[in-house]
Amino acid sequence: MTACFVGLGANLGDSHRALIQAAQDIERLSATTVTGRSSIYRSAPMGPQNQPDYLNAVIAVDTALEPLALLDTLQFLEKKAGRVRKEHWGPRTLDLDLLIYDTVTLQSERLTLPHPGLIDRNFVLRPLADIVGEQWQLQDGSTLAQRLKACPDSDLSDSSLGWSLPESEAMSA
Repeated sequence: MTACFVGLGANLGDSHRALIQAAQDIERLSATTVTGRSSIYRSAPMGPQNQPDYLNAVIAVDTALEPLALLDTLQFLEKKAGRVRKEHWGPRTLDLDLLIYDTVTLQSERLTLPHPGLIDRNFVLRPLADIVGEQWQLQDGSTLAQRLKACPDSDLSDSSLGWSLPESEAMSA
């Protein structure tokens, strides 16, 4: 099994439900276990500002899937959730990013590891730190604390949402 981290984001439809469903779908994958979940954060959109705020989180995963097979699966789950790729950094029903896959570095047409935007996005770094702590070292030797300090502010706040739906919503699901 290989340890990796997946970033989750959504800002269209029921974003909270989309993140919960995505984590559950990943947990159901063959030879894959979700081993940690960050808090769920709210952040301003990174791209065009005429869209709703995002909900963002990170999950830790142990998997036997190879990086491209995991990417294919994540993209399938995005499509299942109604994701349509229209606009770069545009609104989306679900965004799943393979952030880190063990110590693998990879640069191909389809996948770059670690994720190229990882160190510049506090809506990824903060949730990652929830799971592994701020002193955790990235592959370049920097710590999450150092990267968070240098990271541009994006109005990140804890959403106070958990990883289960309120009982009233869960009953209607």
